[in-house]
This record gives sequence, structure tokens and C-alpha cells, in this order.
Amino acid sequence: MKGSDVPADRFSTATRLRVLGENAAARVYRARTRARRPRRGRLTGRAALLALVVCSLVVALAYPIRQFVSQRSDIADQRRQAEQTREDVERLRDRKARLEDPAYIERLAREHLHYLRPGETGYSMLGPDAEEAERSADDRGGDQPWYGNLWDEVDTADSHR
Repeated sequence: MKGSDVPADRFSTATRLRVLGENAAARVYRARTRARRPRRGRLTGRAALLALVVCSLVVALAYPIRQFVSQRSDIADQRRQAEQTREDVERLRDRKARLEDPAYIERLAREHLHYLRPGETGYSMLGPDAEEAERSADDRGGDQPWYGNLWDEVDTADSHR
């Protein structure tokens, strides 16, 4: 019998073991060579290029984005200031309208300037502090020359330190 007449599945046990041993030896060899080979890093050329592009975009866009945010803040401040100015203008227009009223002007003159109408008698009430202020004005020496009063004021200021 020749080898070609024998079907492939009828190998002898020795042949099968030899083939299995060779396959196992080849698997072990491949496993050892994989273990011995240094592992390739996760950072490939494509990944490095992608990281470079992303970093470049971040650097290129950082300043304009910061400017945009800053300008938005400035715009908000300007709007608040414009609103405040509008309120001030409205308030001043109201005050101007009140100052054009003669009755309001008369009331202000009576309250602040103590003006009286002809024929009226005005009275001023002095509080306890008013007498003390008059005494201190008299003590300063109204008969001294101006430079004497100035020197007294400097001495008084120095003594309060």
C-alpha cells in the first residue's frame, strides 16, 4: 500500500501525535515571541497627529474665545451703565420740572434759605450745640490778626494727633 491509497483520516496514532506536537510547538513558539517582543505603545502616528491638531486648535481658539467672553462682559456692563444713565436723565427731568414750579421754589427758599414774605416774622431756634459753637468762635480771638488765628489753628490741629 502506498500513502496515496490511504485515506487522510486514517493516519497512524504516531503520525497524529507528531503533527499535534508540531502544532503545539509552533503555538508555544509564537506565544514566546509575542511575549518577548516589546509591546507597541498606544500612541501611534495617527494618534500623535490627531493630538497635535487638537492642541493646535485649542491654542488657536483660546485667545479669540477669551476675547469674546470679555467683550460680552463689557457689553453687559455698558448696557447696565446705559440703563443707569437713562434713569438719571429721567430723574433730572423730573427735578427740572419741579424746579420750574414757583410754589416748589418758594418752599425750598423758605426751608433752606429762611426767606420770608413781606410782613411775616421769622424765628430761628438754636439748639444746645449752637451756644457752644458761638463760645468757641469767641474764644478764638476775633481781635487777633489773621496769622495769629492761623497759628492757633495749627497748634490745635497738632494737639489732636
